[in-house]
Amino acid sequence: MSNEINYEGVEQMPLKKFSEAAYLNYAMYVIMDRALPFIGDGLKPVQRRIIYAMSELGLNPTAKYKKSARTVGDVLGKYHPHGDSACYGAMVLMAQDFSYRYPLVDGQGNWGSLDDGAAAYRYTEARLSKIAEMLLSELGQGTVDYQANFDGTQKEPTYLPARLPHILLNGTSGIAVGMATDIPPHNVQEIADACVMLLDNPQATMDDLLNVVQAPDYPTKAEIITPKAEINRIYQQGTGSLKMRAVWSVEEDKKATSRSANKVIVISELPYKVSPAKVIAQIAAQMKEKKLPMVEDVQDESNQEHPLRIVIRPRSNRVDFDELMSHLFATTQLESSFKVNLNMLGLNGKPEVKDLRTILTEWLAFRRTTVSRRLNYRLEKVLSRLHILEGLRIAYLNIDEVIEIIRNEDEPKAELIKRFDLSEEQAEAILNLRLRQIAKLEEIELIAEQQKLEKERDELQAILGSERRLNSLIKKEIQADAKLYANERCSPLVMREEAKKLDETSLSPVEDVSVILSQKGWVRCVKGHEPNLEAQSYKTGDGYLAHVCGRSNQAVVFLDSTGRAYTLDVSALPSGRSPFEPLSSKISLPEGASIDYLLMADENAKVLMASDSGYGFICQFSDLVSRQKAGKAVVSLTENAKVLPPLLIGDEQDLSLVALSNVGRMLVFPLSELPTLAKGKGNKIINISATAAKERTELLERLLLITSTNSIEFISGKRKITLKPSDIDTYRGERARKGSQLVRGLSKDVKIAIV
Repeated sequence: MSNEINYEGVEQMPLKKFSEAAYLNYAMYVIMDRALPFIGDGLKPVQRRIIYAMSELGLNPTAKYKKSARTVGDVLGKYHPHGDSACYGAMVLMAQDFSYRYPLVDGQGNWGSLDDGAAAYRYTEARLSKIAEMLLSELGQGTVDYQANFDGTQKEPTYLPARLPHILLNGTSGIAVGMATDIPPHNVQEIADACVMLLDNPQATMDDLLNVVQAPDYPTKAEIITPKAEINRIYQQGTGSLKMRAVWSVEEDKKATSRSANKVIVISELPYKVSPAKVIAQIAAQMKEKKLPMVEDVQDESNQEHPLRIVIRPRSNRVDFDELMSHLFATTQLESSFKVNLNMLGLNGKPEVKDLRTILTEWLAFRRTTVSRRLNYRLEKVLSRLHILEGLRIAYLNIDEVIEIIRNEDEPKAELIKRFDLSEEQAEAILNLRLRQIAKLEEIELIAEQQKLEKERDELQAILGSERRLNSLIKKEIQADAKLYANERCSPLVMREEAKKLDETSLSPVEDVSVILSQKGWVRCVKGHEPNLEAQSYKTGDGYLAHVCGRSNQAVVFLDSTGRAYTLDVSALPSGRSPFEPLSSKISLPEGASIDYLLMADENAKVLMASDSGYGFICQFSDLVSRQKAGKAVVSLTENAKVLPPLLIGDEQDLSLVALSNVGRMLVFPLSELPTLAKGKGNKIINISATAAKERTELLERLLLITSTNSIEFISGKRKITLKPSDIDTYRGERARKGSQLVRGLSKDVKIAIV
């Protein structure tokens, strides 16, 4: 639909068409003139204008510093009609050695830190840094096109004639409309070597280049821990993510006391642009939430001698520093990820995500054009001067006649042109000669200059006429500049294990604890293995039922009367001065069931599980663990049967199981005859009929574990009977037998001890 003009001369356009065109123009402006860098000089427009304005102000690396306000004013007034804060913010970044790998601005004053911003532009001073000459040195040599500024009163370069691939040296980041860029900085020597490789061998592959370009090189000595294969993939695809990790070491603590650890963790390098204050705040927050009980204190001890020094003081020397730091890497910015998105404006002016080889190849094409323009510009100057010198030589050879024409003719210029077949430029140069320049010495110098320029002309024409010679010149210039600005890599490439966050159990200090269960199913945890069981603050009408001793990093398993097991962490139980809490609030018991036993052990410990119906099996403690509130079924019970107390099996070899029934019979057999199961009913331990077990007239009452050297003592009141190893042998038999009758006269409350 074409635009229409109404009778008042107002152009009319459909709203849809107008909004589409307006948004597209805005988007293209943001992409082209604000957010994305140009591959040639690696600069966004605001950065380019700042550097150009500073060069126009004469702020070269050897000049006196000038107020930053002067630069910002020139940039805004002449080239960049935007906010002063955005302009000064870009200038600040170019001056910070922790933001730019190779700072382009040499700042004086408070230019900020990782924690604080820079002072206002009326307080700081600046000039260009030495490496900025790499962008500006060829500016006045016909290498770039100029365009009008925003109001048409000034001229500014469309780009700067960079002598090195600045797009990769300092990198950049920005967000445009519908796209973004995150180009990391690199080491100048590695990038220069890669360019030289492509000049020597244009067929060099990506793998060849990646042998030279190891990884990005950020302005921090923190470690790049991304695997080399992943880095290579990023360079091949142009997108990805890198991980950096802080550098830390262990030192003697000069402030240590007799009660504290004598070693501290010192963090000396942080990932790119990570704030020390934020890291300390993250660690302190975990300490406040009691998620770092092994850390006593964290402090920032940075000073002039140590620009970055974060000190973490552990509570004791038993703290595993590697585990602690792995946890901090996983939970704080001590390990950070950085996006890589090699999106930029190409030589065709279009935004595109490029791989490393494409970037270097395209930049070399840009450099060839720039060098060719520089050489052609110089060649034109040389040819123009030679043309003038040719005319001056004619004048010297005919000096008397030239003087005569100048003295007597009304229009000497035209007469000179006619008489000696000169051009206007040559005739003008002759007329501008001073009398002192007619001396013979001047003629000799003229001839010398002519010979020198003729030699330079031949060299320039030879280079411009040969691609090989042009590449050789570019190569030499790249190598010379790289040597001038090169330094060692900052960011080392290191292989590290993946950081792991510690679980709640690992974060707590390991200590001896006892878990106490009351008769009505209330529970609490106390320190130590010798708690005063009767002195606990039980509820009215309640009292002690059972307890178990273990370590604070172990789980507690509760066994109920139906054969189900429930697991809780010690940290989930009330401790210290906290009162008992009902176990029913933490687990879901079946109706009518009750908790009968508690058990604590290491995950790999073996446990003997049995029922009073005469069946049992061996399992691992981990088989009893269930994080479900409803627990898990472990022991399958026959009708009316009950679970016997579980027995922890030690490391002793050749253990025997002693089974005692309520009718006074005893059977001894090797423990190895019982099966190892994760759950179930198990095998028959002692022969008890199903009817007797159901009617509970005969039951398996007790189980004991003994070695071949143990004796068993039966104590009832003042009466004590001891069965020595030889006596015990008379009760040995095969598993599932009835066993032999014990000595009669022992009551049901008889105490049994293994000695």
